[in-house]
Amino acid sequence: MERRRFIQIAALTGGVSLAAPSIAQTAPPVRWRCVSGFPATLETLFGAAQMLADAVAEATGGRFEITVEEASSPALEQLDALSAGSVEMLHTAPHYFSERDTAFAFGSGLPFGLNQRLTNAWLLEGGGLDIFNAYLGGRSILAFPAGNTGAQMGGWFNREINALADLAGIRFRIGGFGRRIVQDIGVIPQDTPPEGLVAAFEANEIDAAEFAGPAEDTVLGLPRVARYLYYPGWWEGGVALMAMINLDAFNALPAEYQVALRHASAVVNTRIMARYDILNPPALAALENAGTIVRPYSNDIMDACFSAAEQAYRTFSRENEAFAELWESYSAYRRTAYSWMRRSDYAFDTYMMILDRGGRL
Repeated sequence: MERRRFIQIAALTGGVSLAAPSIAQTAPPVRWRCVSGFPATLETLFGAAQMLADAVAEATGGRFEITVEEASSPALEQLDALSAGSVEMLHTAPHYFSERDTAFAFGSGLPFGLNQRLTNAWLLEGGGLDIFNAYLGGRSILAFPAGNTGAQMGGWFNREINALADLAGIRFRIGGFGRRIVQDIGVIPQDTPPEGLVAAFEANEIDAAEFAGPAEDTVLGLPRVARYLYYPGWWEGGVALMAMINLDAFNALPAEYQVALRHASAVVNTRIMARYDILNPPALAALENAGTIVRPYSNDIMDACFSAAEQAYRTFSRENEAFAELWESYSAYRRTAYSWMRRSDYAFDTYMMILDRGGRL
């Protein structure tokens, strides 16, 4: 990214501009490691961390250097390393850590929760990020939103799924918080890493898998091993990605480096969603042209999953004080936000989709 453009964007996102030459003259060199929660083959997800690192380097005249690495350990070990200060930063989806504590899910989003736009609103202007960071502080972690996938697809299957009963016994690779919900409707969740999905299908170890959207699913090779692609990914309606930072490491930074890191995260938060909105439409069209059958989940599946999710949230709220506090804020915003969206974006988008379906665009 050209430096002047980054500085201008940073001023818009945070009200403060950075003078890279003056930083370079006065601030000490700092070297950090950032572990990405995604394989390097996924250029958008892994590339988000590199985009952030590049923006920080540009803003600081190269004095604050962040080296991005692929993960070499499971998610919970990455979390422990971050808390301990063995690594300064992770770029990942916090719901990967919900097996440790269900409250982590709010850093990414909940099944039947907020879409990408509303997730940003709740986090950045609705107090959600403050509550989440207060929770993370007990683990010596600070987080900034740094990307979003938008609404994801609902999974690749090697058989038709026409009704709720068809999901019984399905071995489904599903990530994040959705794993805790689908098991309540008879699905057997699997924890296959994304780069191993094709081999797992071919070895008959899984019957279905989801990862993200058409562009990255194509890179992973899923269209080669499964014919049916269902939507929507109700458990991932707008998955926030986070720059998760060791709190002691952040507090040790010069103030101008802290500002650079905050602003770089804000830029990435906008750019990654824009990139997905460029990549996914042609990728989906290419899949359909190649013979992939794209279908919606039936209403009975959606209703059963929603009921299971709401029951789970009541249970988690009773069991986990941090989850309860976050859920109170999150669900209150959800109740009002969709009433507005129904009369604004949804009404406009629905008419435009009718035009598209009729071939009028």
